[in-house]
Amino acid sequence: MTEIAFHVNAPDKLDYACRLLRATQKKSAQVLVLGHIGALKSLSSKLWAMAPTEFLPHCLADAAAEVIAHSPIVFIAELGAKLPSSAAKSQVLLNLGAVLPAGFERFERLIELVGQDESDLQAARTRWKHYKDRGYALSRYDVVSKTQTAH
Repeated sequence: MTEIAFHVNAPDKLDYACRLLRATQKKSAQVLVLGHIGALKSLSSKLWAMAPTEFLPHCLADAAAEVIAHSPIVFIAELGAKLPSSAAKSQVLLNLGAVLPAGFERFERLIELVGQDESDLQAARTRWKHYKDRGYALSRYDVVSKTQTAH
């Protein structure tokens, strides 16, 4: 069963996403990042601005198959549709968006990244309820207070 963790209260979701992606890469995990195309482009810019020794290779899900095959991080714009077959190798799904990711159950881990604005928090509450109602064990990590709780 997919392990689901909510990282909440992130003052800057994209900066925090960079740190999460760095941590997943240290574990050699394949990651699919789901979000609004504008957020994904901004995240890509942040990743390109990192020091050369910290750069994280990444691409969009509509890139050529050989590029996706060699990219440990693949970005997909939230469309509400099923995740692409190119995501089959991914072990971690990082959701930056407000939608419930269709097909999330095929991942080992799902990380829901939640900011501080009310609309983001409300959408996260809806997703939390969806997962909880289906019997998933959930954990919550408060980014600001650095506390973790299991539910």
